[in-house]
Amino acid sequence: MAFVPQGTEAFSFGGAVRVVVVMRPEATAEEAAAVGARLGPGAVAVPGRVARWVAATADVQDMPGVARVVQPRHAHQLASREMAPAGTVVHVGPVAVGGGAAVVMAGPCAVESMEQTLRAATAVRAAGARVLRGGAYKPRTSPYGFDGLHEEGLRILAAARAATGLPVVTEVMSPEAVPLVAEYADCLQIGARNMQNHPLLRAVGRAGRPVLLKRGMGATVGEWLMAAEYVLAAGNDQVVLCERGIRTFETATRYTLDLNAVPLAKELTHLPVLVDPSHGTGRAALVPPLALAALAAGADGLLVEVHPDPAAALVDGAQSLDPEAFARLMADAGRLLQALGQPAPAVAAN
Repeated sequence: MAFVPQGTEAFSFGGAVRVVVVMRPEATAEEAAAVGARLGPGAVAVPGRVARWVAATADVQDMPGVARVVQPRHAHQLASREMAPAGTVVHVGPVAVGGGAAVVMAGPCAVESMEQTLRAATAVRAAGARVLRGGAYKPRTSPYGFDGLHEEGLRILAAARAATGLPVVTEVMSPEAVPLVAEYADCLQIGARNMQNHPLLRAVGRAGRPVLLKRGMGATVGEWLMAAEYVLAAGNDQVVLCERGIRTFETATRYTLDLNAVPLAKELTHLPVLVDPSHGTGRAALVPPLALAALAAGADGLLVEVHPDPAAALVDGAQSLDPEAFARLMADAGRLLQALGQPAPAVAAN
């Protein structure tokens, strides 16, 4: 086996790293087309709020409409830190993710009823969560498990948003479901099992909603960032990465939460990085210490499962915090961030 230097070719996947031509926001369609013609037939047009081209070479720096030419060091060109050295801020409704203050997204793993979801939403909001998470569609290992309330679950999440003011993040599982889920959700989640579902990644890239991209349970960091590249290449630069644990030989926990990935991803990419210690461990008692460790490692926030009665949960009760435990975690997180000289998670405005 050949030795691969860490942090260089390890992320190139054997493909050529290209250049990215970024057009000025005011560039005309004619100017963008002229740049594309100069770049040649191998250039790829990237839609979005600012037009971009990905090409093998670029002698276009002085052409009208061109803002800059960037040469990323890795195969994930658009997600590369060189594209936005200061980092990207993703807006989930009114909530800024990656803007300096840690953001906590919390709620039940699965939407079970209106009463359960409203209780959870009210509790996490009171404790300081800024975004409500909840699954209307649940991918399950067993075909006999509860797989969510589907559109009714989306309606319940929308009602909880109206009652609490919390924007909603929820999972979408197929390209065909993207328009429906985007109608209700403020942020579209791509779950671990769908991280390399390329048609789905392209669909959420065109949906006009921010995307929360979970790392696959067997995915390398490089593969995770290339999955994000699919979303960005479809025209959506509002992507949040989420480390949620990977499968290793260890069986004492559900997965192994890879906190190495937090500072590494933040070094390699301009995208915000969250951590899901609930799925990362599968054990509620381990969620608070690993949540705090994630913040200390530099995570931009957390994704935490909270259920009003974990013992009665239809999905993942063993890893869900009850409202009291979540409130304690949030208080501890505030003290930790203060000690680190960072803003504490802010409570949603009344």
